[in-house]
Amino acid sequence: AQATNGYQLIGIGSYQKSLGGAVTANPGSAMTAITNPAGMIRIGKRADFSMEAFMPTRGTDFSALGGDAVESDADLYGVPAIGWTAPVGERDDLFFGGGMYGTSGLGVDYAETLMMPASASFTGNDLVWDGYSNIAFWQMAPTLAWNASDTLSLGVAVNIDYQQVSFEQRITDSVTGARYNFDLSRSSNAFGLGVTLGVLWDLGDAWTLGATYKSKQHFSSLEYNLAAGDIDLTLVGGPEFPGGTYSLDLDFPQQASFGVAFRPVDNWTISADIKWIDWSDTMNKLAVHGPDGYRFDMDPGWDDQTVFALGAEWNVTKDFALRAGFNYAESPIDESNAANNLILPGIVEEHFTFGFDYRFSHWELAFHYMFAPKKSITASNGFPGTTISLEETSLGINLGYRWD
Repeated sequence: AQATNGYQLIGIGSYQKSLGGAVTANPGSAMTAITNPAGMIRIGKRADFSMEAFMPTRGTDFSALGGDAVESDADLYGVPAIGWTAPVGERDDLFFGGGMYGTSGLGVDYAETLMMPASASFTGNDLVWDGYSNIAFWQMAPTLAWNASDTLSLGVAVNIDYQQVSFEQRITDSVTGARYNFDLSRSSNAFGLGVTLGVLWDLGDAWTLGATYKSKQHFSSLEYNLAAGDIDLTLVGGPEFPGGTYSLDLDFPQQASFGVAFRPVDNWTISADIKWIDWSDTMNKLAVHGPDGYRFDMDPGWDDQTVFALGAEWNVTKDFALRAGFNYAESPIDESNAANNLILPGIVEEHFTFGFDYRFSHWELAFHYMFAPKKSITASNGFPGTTISLEETSLGINLGYRWD
């Protein structure tokens, strides 16, 4: 249910979240294996354990069609992450590390709701709607980072991915029982692979530049064993699909980022990122394929995103630091395709973040808070006037241990 930049988290762990995700040139925890693998040699020998409580509020409003408004029931999710990094042998110019990270996801769980009353329905009877979705995405990222010189660090991470995906959406005529049914609720799992490349380059003591490229994460097909009628288009004059094995190809998009970190004085760091996420390649056209040529087109129609992130860190003392951040990306969904995304509402745009950490001996304890204000989009076609909305809050803690 982590729909932030599309359905990718703006950052992993309290350090990254508290800076609004502006960490490409400013790594600070072992979660940098995912965001910039070159940073694994800049943070020293350490391990990090993170847990985030993610609390989204999702809504669908059919009032314009004469129906009701409904909020998704599931509203609390746990997002864990763990990472570590250490020198290779006796070398101080080569580090190896990695971890397991919850990085992305999306989900809703809507109860049966009046969509259109008989007076407005094209069937002459009440139409009721319900929907469910769950995309859960984890990445393991073994990482190698190398100091090519005193000012240049390079890194590479192999992304070993796992996703679990389920969908269900149904519109039912309350009298005849005719349905528009799309039921992939028996979740399917798939493994995927990709790679992340990263670089950090110091320009004197005050400036650091960072850049990363994450390849498309290629997954094996998701397979679903469906019964006759699990996909049923009789409500709109279509067929009832036969039972059998159906497949869905859902990859995760390539992305690239550039960042800068500026240290005007010893205890202040200002960081900024710009990131491109290629959603149009993986979330524009989606189709479920079945036996005998049967095909169901989901077609979410997502656009690419350009993400802007800004973070500020103030080391109040040598042991206590305060952080704040802002993250913005225009929704990949707009009015023209909102009706195709009633169960995929990855539409929030602004994120405001705050956090701090306290260091004692070799330990660090960090906290973050994130708020993404409510964003609403009203469909212009499909079900014109239907509005989807999303608001997010998250709290998290990170426990880190440093060996130096």
